[in-house]
Amino acid sequence: MKSISLIGSTGSIGRQTCAVVRRHKELFRIAAMAAERSAEAFLRQVEEFRPEYAALADERAGESIRDRIPAGVKFACGKEAAEAAVGYGDTAVIAATGFAGLRYSLLAAEQKRDIALANKETLVCGGELAMQKIRGAGVRLLPVDSEHSAIWQALSFRPDQPFRRLIITASGGPFYSYTREQLKGVTPADALRHPTWNMGAKITIDSATLLNKGFEVIEAKWLYDAPLEKIHTVVQPESIIHSMVEFADGSVLAQLSYPSMELPIQLALTYPQRLDCGVKPLDFEALGSLHFLPLERKRFPCYDLALSAAERGDNYPCAFNAAGEVAVRAFLDGRLPFTAISEVIGEVLSGTEGMPAADYEVLAETDARARMRAEGLIASRR
Repeated sequence: MKSISLIGSTGSIGRQTCAVVRRHKELFRIAAMAAERSAEAFLRQVEEFRPEYAALADERAGESIRDRIPAGVKFACGKEAAEAAVGYGDTAVIAATGFAGLRYSLLAAEQKRDIALANKETLVCGGELAMQKIRGAGVRLLPVDSEHSAIWQALSFRPDQPFRRLIITASGGPFYSYTREQLKGVTPADALRHPTWNMGAKITIDSATLLNKGFEVIEAKWLYDAPLEKIHTVVQPESIIHSMVEFADGSVLAQLSYPSMELPIQLALTYPQRLDCGVKPLDFEALGSLHFLPLERKRFPCYDLALSAAERGDNYPCAFNAAGEVAVRAFLDGRLPFTAISEVIGEVLSGTEGMPAADYEVLAETDARARMRAEGLIASRR
Protein backbone atom coordinates (compact mmCIF):
# COMPACT_ATOMS: atom_id res chain seq x y z
CA MET A 1 0.00 0.00 0.00
CA LYS A 2 1.35 3.41 -0.97
CA SER A 3 1.22 6.07 1.73
CA ILE A 4 0.76 9.70 0.73
CA SER A 5 1.39 13.09 2.25
CA LEU A 6 -1.20 15.37 0.66
CA ILE A 7 -0.19 19.02 0.67
CA GLY A 8 -3.01 21.38 -0.26
CA SER A 9 -5.75 18.88 0.53
CA THR A 10 -8.71 21.28 0.36
CA GLY A 11 -7.97 22.77 -3.06
CA SER A 12 -9.22 21.43 -6.39
CA ILE A 13 -6.33 19.00 -6.93
CA GLY A 14 -6.31 18.01 -3.26
CA ARG A 15 -10.01 17.12 -3.33
CA GLN A 16 -9.57 15.11 -6.51
CA THR A 17 -6.60 13.29 -4.97
CA CYS A 18 -8.92 12.35 -2.11
CA ALA A 19 -11.36 10.99 -4.71
CA VAL A 20 -8.59 8.80 -6.18
CA VAL A 21 -7.68 7.47 -2.72
CA ARG A 22 -11.38 6.87 -1.98
CA ARG A 23 -11.74 4.90 -5.21
CA HIS A 24 -8.74 2.65 -4.46
CA LYS A 25 -8.66 2.30 -0.68
CA GLU A 26 -6.84 -0.99 -1.01
CA LEU A 27 -3.88 0.73 -2.71
CA PHE A 28 -3.51 4.13 -1.04
CA ARG A 29 -3.44 5.59 2.43
CA ILE A 30 -3.17 9.28 3.33
CA ALA A 31 -0.49 9.36 6.01
CA ALA A 32 -0.47 13.14 6.37
CA MET A 33 -2.44 16.07 5.06
CA ALA A 34 -1.92 19.81 5.18
CA ALA A 35 -3.87 22.82 3.96
CA GLU A 36 -3.80 26.58 4.35
CA ARG A 37 -6.96 27.76 6.11
CA SER A 38 -10.19 26.03 4.98
CA ALA A 39 -10.77 24.68 8.47
CA GLU A 40 -14.19 23.03 8.17
CA ALA A 41 -13.43 21.35 4.84
CA PHE A 42 -10.10 20.18 6.24
CA LEU A 43 -11.74 18.77 9.36
CA ARG A 44 -14.14 16.71 7.23
CA GLN A 45 -11.17 15.28 5.31
CA VAL A 46 -9.33 14.42 8.53
CA GLU A 47 -12.44 12.69 9.89
CA GLU A 48 -12.77 10.62 6.73
CA PHE A 49 -9.15 9.64 6.08
CA ARG A 50 -7.75 9.61 9.65
CA PRO A 51 -4.12 10.45 8.73
CA GLU A 52 -1.29 10.03 11.22
CA TYR A 53 -0.60 13.76 10.99
CA ALA A 54 -2.66 16.79 10.00
CA ALA A 55 -1.78 20.49 9.94
CA LEU A 56 -3.20 23.84 8.92
CA ALA A 57 -0.73 26.57 8.02
CA ASP A 58 -3.03 29.32 9.26
CA GLU A 59 -2.82 29.26 13.07
CA ARG A 60 -6.19 30.93 13.71
CA ALA A 61 -7.94 28.46 11.39
CA GLY A 62 -6.11 25.58 13.04
CA GLU A 63 -7.09 26.61 16.55
CA SER A 64 -10.74 26.82 15.49
CA ILE A 65 -10.88 23.03 14.93
CA ARG A 66 -8.21 21.73 17.32
CA ASP A 67 -10.76 20.42 19.85
CA ARG A 68 -12.61 18.46 17.15
CA ILE A 69 -9.69 16.57 15.63
CA PRO A 70 -10.34 12.80 15.88
CA ALA A 71 -8.45 10.81 18.48
CA GLY A 72 -5.25 9.24 17.17
CA VAL A 73 -4.52 12.04 14.69
CA LYS A 74 -1.54 14.22 15.60
CA PHE A 75 -2.56 17.80 14.83
CA ALA A 76 -0.57 21.03 14.65
CA CYS A 77 -0.96 24.47 13.11
CA GLY A 78 1.38 27.10 11.74
CA LYS A 79 3.60 27.34 8.69
CA GLU A 80 6.31 25.00 10.00
CA ALA A 81 3.71 22.51 11.17
CA ALA A 82 2.25 22.33 7.67
CA GLU A 83 5.71 21.92 6.16
CA ALA A 84 6.36 18.97 8.49
CA ALA A 85 3.63 16.99 6.71
CA VAL A 86 5.97 16.17 3.82
CA GLY A 87 7.98 13.97 6.19
CA TYR A 88 5.24 11.31 6.17
CA GLY A 89 4.45 8.69 3.56
CA ASP A 90 6.21 7.38 0.45
CA THR A 91 5.03 10.08 -1.96
CA ALA A 92 4.31 13.76 -1.41
CA VAL A 93 1.46 15.08 -3.54
CA ILE A 94 2.28 18.79 -3.80
CA ALA A 95 -1.09 20.38 -4.58
CA ALA A 96 -0.56 23.61 -2.64
CA THR A 97 -0.97 26.73 -4.74
CA GLY A 98 1.44 29.58 -5.27
CA PHE A 99 5.06 30.19 -4.32
CA ALA A 100 4.61 28.18 -1.09
CA GLY A 101 4.59 25.02 -3.20
CA LEU A 102 8.29 25.47 -3.96
CA ARG A 103 9.18 25.21 -0.27
CA TYR A 104 7.10 22.05 0.13
CA SER A 105 8.74 20.47 -2.91
CA LEU A 106 12.26 21.25 -1.69
CA LEU A 107 11.46 19.82 1.75
CA ALA A 108 10.01 16.66 0.16
CA ALA A 109 13.23 16.18 -1.80
CA GLU A 110 15.28 16.67 1.38
CA GLN A 111 13.12 14.00 3.06
CA LYS A 112 13.76 11.74 0.02
CA ARG A 113 10.06 11.46 -0.83
CA ASP A 114 8.92 10.93 -4.40
CA ILE A 115 7.05 14.03 -5.56
CA ALA A 116 3.75 13.98 -7.46
CA LEU A 117 3.83 17.59 -8.60
CA ALA A 118 0.68 19.58 -9.24
CA ASN A 119 2.14 22.91 -8.08
CA LYS A 120 3.29 24.79 -11.18
CA GLU A 121 5.21 27.41 -9.22
CA THR A 122 7.80 24.86 -8.05
CA LEU A 123 9.30 24.75 -11.54
CA VAL A 124 8.20 28.19 -12.75
CA CYS A 125 9.82 30.02 -9.83
CA GLY A 126 12.57 27.61 -8.84
CA GLY A 127 13.11 25.14 -11.66
CA GLU A 128 16.90 25.19 -11.48
CA LEU A 129 16.99 24.83 -7.70
CA ALA A 130 14.20 22.24 -7.52
CA MET A 131 15.66 19.98 -10.22
CA GLN A 132 19.09 20.20 -8.61
CA LYS A 133 17.65 19.10 -5.23
CA ILE A 134 15.42 16.40 -6.71
CA ARG A 135 18.20 14.85 -8.78
CA GLY A 136 20.61 15.09 -5.87
CA ALA A 137 18.16 13.27 -3.62
CA GLY A 138 17.57 10.53 -6.21
CA VAL A 139 13.77 10.78 -5.92
CA ARG A 140 11.20 10.65 -8.69
CA LEU A 141 9.35 13.70 -9.95
CA LEU A 142 5.94 12.58 -11.23
CA PRO A 143 4.00 15.19 -13.26
CA VAL A 144 0.36 15.74 -12.34
CA ASP A 145 -0.51 18.56 -14.78
CA SER A 146 -2.65 17.05 -17.54
CA GLU A 147 -0.33 18.45 -20.24
CA HIS A 148 2.87 17.21 -18.65
CA SER A 149 1.37 13.86 -17.76
CA ALA A 150 0.42 13.53 -21.45
CA ILE A 151 4.00 14.27 -22.52
CA TRP A 152 5.36 11.88 -19.88
CA GLN A 153 3.08 9.14 -21.22
CA ALA A 154 4.04 9.86 -24.84
CA LEU A 155 7.70 9.57 -23.82
CA SER A 156 6.96 6.10 -22.38
CA PHE A 157 7.48 7.52 -18.85
CA ARG A 158 11.09 8.35 -19.74
CA PRO A 159 11.75 12.10 -19.43
CA ASP A 160 15.25 11.60 -20.87
CA GLN A 161 13.98 10.06 -24.11
CA PRO A 162 15.05 12.10 -27.19
CA PHE A 163 12.40 14.06 -29.08
CA ARG A 164 12.16 16.68 -31.80
CA ARG A 165 9.40 18.80 -30.26
CA LEU A 166 7.10 18.88 -27.26
CA ILE A 167 3.66 20.10 -28.34
CA ILE A 168 1.62 21.52 -25.47
CA THR A 169 -2.08 21.95 -26.11
CA ALA A 170 -4.33 24.71 -24.75
CA SER A 171 -8.10 24.97 -24.66
CA GLY A 172 -7.80 28.64 -25.60
CA GLY A 173 -9.95 29.58 -22.62
CA PRO A 174 -13.26 31.45 -22.94
CA PHE A 175 -11.83 34.52 -24.71
CA TYR A 176 -9.67 33.09 -27.50
CA SER A 177 -11.56 34.97 -30.24
CA TYR A 178 -12.18 38.20 -28.27
CA THR A 179 -10.88 41.53 -29.48
CA ARG A 180 -8.99 43.90 -27.18
CA GLU A 181 -12.15 46.01 -26.88
CA GLN A 182 -14.24 43.01 -25.86
CA LEU A 183 -11.67 41.97 -23.24
CA LYS A 184 -11.99 45.34 -21.50
CA GLY A 185 -15.47 44.39 -20.35
CA VAL A 186 -14.63 40.91 -19.02
CA THR A 187 -15.81 40.34 -15.44
CA PRO A 188 -14.54 37.76 -12.92
CA ALA A 189 -17.75 35.77 -13.44
CA ASP A 190 -17.08 35.70 -17.20
CA ALA A 191 -13.48 34.57 -16.74
CA LEU A 192 -14.38 31.82 -14.26
CA ARG A 193 -16.60 30.09 -16.84
CA HIS A 194 -13.99 27.82 -18.42
CA PRO A 195 -15.31 26.00 -21.51
CA THR A 196 -13.95 22.53 -20.69
CA TRP A 197 -12.24 22.30 -17.28
CA ASN A 198 -13.46 22.68 -13.70
CA MET A 199 -10.57 24.19 -11.71
CA GLY A 200 -9.80 26.56 -8.86
CA ALA A 201 -10.28 30.31 -9.33
CA LYS A 202 -6.61 31.27 -9.79
CA ILE A 203 -5.80 28.64 -12.41
CA THR A 204 -9.09 29.32 -14.22
CA ILE A 205 -8.21 33.00 -14.60
CA ASP A 206 -4.68 32.02 -15.67
CA SER A 207 -6.23 29.82 -18.34
CA ALA A 208 -8.40 32.72 -19.52
CA THR A 209 -5.34 34.97 -19.93
CA LEU A 210 -3.17 32.12 -21.31
CA LEU A 211 -0.68 32.89 -18.51
CA ASN A 212 -1.13 29.25 -17.52
CA LYS A 213 0.19 28.06 -20.86
CA GLY A 214 3.31 30.14 -20.39
CA PHE A 215 3.78 28.43 -17.03
CA GLU A 216 3.55 25.05 -18.74
CA VAL A 217 6.24 25.97 -21.26
CA ILE A 218 8.56 26.85 -18.38
CA GLU A 219 7.67 23.62 -16.58
CA ALA A 220 8.41 21.59 -19.73
CA LYS A 221 11.84 23.20 -19.99
CA TRP A 222 12.78 21.81 -16.57
CA LEU A 223 10.87 18.53 -16.59
CA TYR A 224 12.25 17.37 -19.94
CA ASP A 225 15.49 19.37 -20.14
CA ALA A 226 14.07 21.01 -23.25
CA PRO A 227 15.33 24.21 -24.86
CA LEU A 228 12.51 26.69 -25.37
CA GLU A 229 12.77 26.44 -29.16
CA LYS A 230 11.78 22.75 -28.94
CA ILE A 231 8.54 23.52 -27.09
CA HIS A 232 5.54 24.38 -29.25
CA THR A 233 2.01 25.34 -28.19
CA VAL A 234 -1.24 24.90 -30.08
CA VAL A 235 -4.90 25.48 -29.23
CA GLN A 236 -7.04 22.33 -29.14
CA PRO A 237 -10.47 23.70 -28.16
CA GLU A 238 -12.16 20.41 -27.29
CA SER A 239 -9.47 19.60 -24.66
CA ILE A 240 -9.37 15.98 -25.78
CA ILE A 241 -5.70 15.89 -26.84
CA HIS A 242 -3.79 16.83 -23.72
CA SER A 243 -0.37 17.21 -25.37
CA MET A 244 1.87 15.52 -27.93
CA VAL A 245 5.48 14.61 -28.63
CA GLU A 246 7.08 14.71 -32.07
CA PHE A 247 10.08 12.43 -32.68
CA ALA A 248 13.02 12.57 -35.07
CA ASP A 249 11.30 10.35 -37.67
CA GLY A 250 8.35 12.74 -37.92
CA SER A 251 5.92 10.59 -35.95
CA VAL A 252 3.78 12.22 -33.24
CA LEU A 253 2.38 10.49 -30.16
CA ALA A 254 -0.57 12.05 -28.35
CA GLN A 255 -2.52 11.27 -25.18
CA LEU A 256 -6.29 11.62 -25.47
CA SER A 257 -9.15 11.47 -22.97
CA TYR A 258 -12.13 13.45 -21.83
CA PRO A 259 -11.02 16.25 -19.49
CA SER A 260 -10.35 14.83 -16.02
CA MET A 261 -7.62 15.69 -13.53
CA GLU A 262 -8.20 12.42 -11.71
CA LEU A 263 -6.50 10.57 -14.57
CA PRO A 264 -3.08 12.29 -14.27
CA ILE A 265 -3.33 12.38 -10.46
CA GLN A 266 -3.99 8.65 -10.28
CA LEU A 267 -1.36 7.77 -12.89
CA ALA A 268 1.30 9.66 -10.92
CA LEU A 269 0.44 7.42 -7.94
CA THR A 270 -0.02 4.07 -9.74
CA TYR A 271 2.71 4.40 -12.41
CA PRO A 272 3.58 2.17 -14.24
CA GLN A 273 0.25 0.46 -13.57
CA ARG A 274 -2.97 1.81 -15.08
CA LEU A 275 -6.27 1.37 -13.24
CA ASP A 276 -9.85 2.51 -13.76
CA CYS A 277 -10.26 6.13 -12.65
CA GLY A 278 -13.86 6.79 -13.61
CA VAL A 279 -13.17 8.47 -16.96
CA LYS A 280 -15.64 7.28 -19.59
CA PRO A 281 -14.21 5.83 -22.82
CA LEU A 282 -13.86 8.24 -25.73
CA ASP A 283 -16.79 8.13 -28.13
CA PHE A 284 -14.97 9.02 -31.33
CA GLU A 285 -18.11 9.01 -33.49
CA ALA A 286 -19.85 11.44 -31.14
CA LEU A 287 -16.77 13.67 -30.97
CA GLY A 288 -16.67 14.21 -34.70
CA SER A 289 -13.79 16.53 -35.58
CA LEU A 290 -10.93 17.70 -33.39
CA HIS A 291 -9.62 21.17 -34.17
CA PHE A 292 -6.26 22.90 -33.92
CA LEU A 293 -5.76 26.67 -33.84
CA PRO A 294 -2.62 28.79 -33.56
CA LEU A 295 -1.52 30.25 -30.24
CA GLU A 296 -0.13 33.55 -31.44
CA ARG A 297 2.25 34.90 -28.85
CA LYS A 298 1.63 38.61 -29.36
CA ARG A 299 -2.16 38.25 -29.18
CA PHE A 300 -1.96 37.07 -25.56
CA PRO A 301 0.21 39.42 -23.48
CA CYS A 302 0.36 37.25 -20.34
CA TYR A 303 1.57 34.29 -22.41
CA ASP A 304 4.08 36.55 -24.17
CA LEU A 305 5.39 37.88 -20.85
CA ALA A 306 5.77 34.35 -19.49
CA LEU A 307 7.91 33.37 -22.47
CA SER A 308 9.92 36.57 -22.19
CA ALA A 309 10.60 35.81 -18.51
CA ALA A 310 11.66 32.27 -19.45
CA GLU A 311 13.99 33.60 -22.14
CA ARG A 312 15.62 36.00 -19.68
CA GLY A 313 15.97 33.24 -17.09
CA ASP A 314 17.44 33.82 -13.62
CA ASN A 315 14.77 35.08 -11.18
CA TYR A 316 12.52 36.67 -13.80
CA PRO A 317 10.01 33.78 -13.92
CA CYS A 318 9.75 34.03 -10.12
CA ALA A 319 8.93 37.74 -10.34
CA PHE A 320 6.48 37.02 -13.16
CA ASN A 321 4.63 34.50 -10.99
CA ALA A 322 4.45 36.79 -7.96
CA ALA A 323 3.10 39.71 -10.00
CA GLY A 324 0.59 37.40 -11.66
CA GLU A 325 -0.72 36.09 -8.34
CA VAL A 326 -1.25 39.60 -7.00
CA ALA A 327 -2.81 40.90 -10.22
CA VAL A 328 -5.22 37.96 -10.55
CA ARG A 329 -6.34 38.35 -6.94
CA ALA A 330 -6.95 42.05 -7.55
CA PHE A 331 -9.01 41.20 -10.65
CA LEU A 332 -11.09 38.66 -8.72
CA ASP A 333 -11.62 41.24 -5.97
CA GLY A 334 -12.81 43.83 -8.47
CA ARG A 335 -9.78 46.08 -7.99
CA LEU A 336 -8.24 45.62 -11.44
CA PRO A 337 -9.63 45.28 -14.98
CA PHE A 338 -8.99 42.03 -16.83
CA THR A 339 -6.75 43.70 -19.41
CA ALA A 340 -4.63 45.30 -16.67
CA ILE A 341 -3.42 41.91 -15.36
CA SER A 342 -0.75 41.78 -18.06
CA GLU A 343 0.06 45.48 -17.62
CA VAL A 344 0.89 45.01 -13.93
CA ILE A 345 2.99 41.93 -14.67
CA GLY A 346 4.88 43.75 -17.42
CA GLU A 347 5.67 46.72 -15.19
CA VAL A 348 6.89 44.47 -12.38
CA LEU A 349 9.15 42.55 -14.77
CA SER A 350 10.56 45.81 -16.13
CA GLY A 351 11.60 46.81 -12.62
CA THR A 352 13.01 43.44 -11.58
CA GLU A 353 16.74 43.14 -10.98
CA GLY A 354 18.07 39.92 -12.48
CA MET A 355 19.74 37.54 -10.02
CA PRO A 356 20.78 33.86 -10.24
CA ALA A 357 17.89 31.60 -9.24
CA ALA A 358 19.71 28.65 -7.65
CA ASP A 359 19.25 29.93 -4.08
CA TYR A 360 15.94 29.79 -2.19
CA GLU A 361 16.57 33.04 -0.31
CA VAL A 362 17.09 34.90 -3.59
CA LEU A 363 13.79 33.52 -4.88
CA ALA A 364 11.94 34.37 -1.65
CA GLU A 365 13.26 37.93 -1.80
CA THR A 366 12.32 38.22 -5.47
CA ASP A 367 8.83 36.95 -4.69
CA ALA A 368 8.34 39.43 -1.84
CA ARG A 369 9.63 42.43 -3.82
CA ALA A 370 7.53 41.60 -6.87
CA ARG A 371 4.39 41.28 -4.76
CA MET A 372 5.05 44.60 -3.07
CA ARG A 373 5.67 46.28 -6.41
CA ALA A 374 2.51 44.78 -7.91
CA GLU A 375 0.39 45.90 -4.95
CA GLY A 376 1.78 49.40 -5.27
CA LEU A 377 1.00 49.55 -8.98
CA ILE A 378 -2.55 48.34 -8.40
CA ALA A 379 -3.12 50.87 -5.61
CA SER A 380 -1.84 53.70 -7.81
CA ARG A 381 -4.46 52.89 -10.48
CA ARG A 382 -7.43 53.49 -8.21
